[in-house]
Amino acid sequence: MGAGLYRAPMTAIPDPISDVDEQWPVVRSADLHRDDWIMALRADWVDRPDSPEEEPFRRVVLEHPGAVIVLAVDDEDRVLCLWQYRHAVGRRFLELPAGLCDVEGEDPVVGAQRELREETGYAAEEWEHLTSAYTSPGILSEVIHIYLARGLREIGRGDFEPHHEEADMQVLWVPAQELVEGVLDGRVTDAPVIMATLIARGRGLLGGVSSERSVAR
Repeated sequence: MGAGLYRAPMTAIPDPISDVDEQWPVVRSADLHRDDWIMALRADWVDRPDSPEEEPFRRVVLEHPGAVIVLAVDDEDRVLCLWQYRHAVGRRFLELPAGLCDVEGEDPVVGAQRELREETGYAAEEWEHLTSAYTSPGILSEVIHIYLARGLREIGRGDFEPHHEEADMQVLWVPAQELVEGVLDGRVTDAPVIMATLIARGRGLLGGVSSERSVAR
């Protein structure tokens, strides 16, 4: 361990390195915002273990049910993407099919299959879990489940009717190599796209050289 690097004595760091579940005591909580939507904002007062002399400290938590992300790749090594406006940051993003885990008790892969169909009109024969990741654990409880989908076929959206931003959303095919280059160059900035692309590329599951350009469907 390098000189000056602090390591709390009560915390054992695993070998091999990994994250671990741990829950510090919450003295009290207060809702800052809660309505009939799926997310809520609360404040917790937290005790640091083995530190009785310290006062509990306040942390704000944005409760989130989680989400699924689909990296759908066809036989030509093209990725099925979305072109969508996001109001919170005033930006239009290249994204992947995705949605909330808002059905209690549902396996995330089932939600991923539904979101792929509703947002793009496609189904997939093969599903592989790439990873699950916490997007901003300093404040947000969201965990995203990222899947690779192959064996694509167009089936239509069924009775799904897009609204609001989704009504303006465009579906397009992006050659995998072009997507990788966009991520590495910093032109594609949506975090789930970056994670899914680099994990799949790192495992040799994505990214053949292609001279094609993105083509709207």
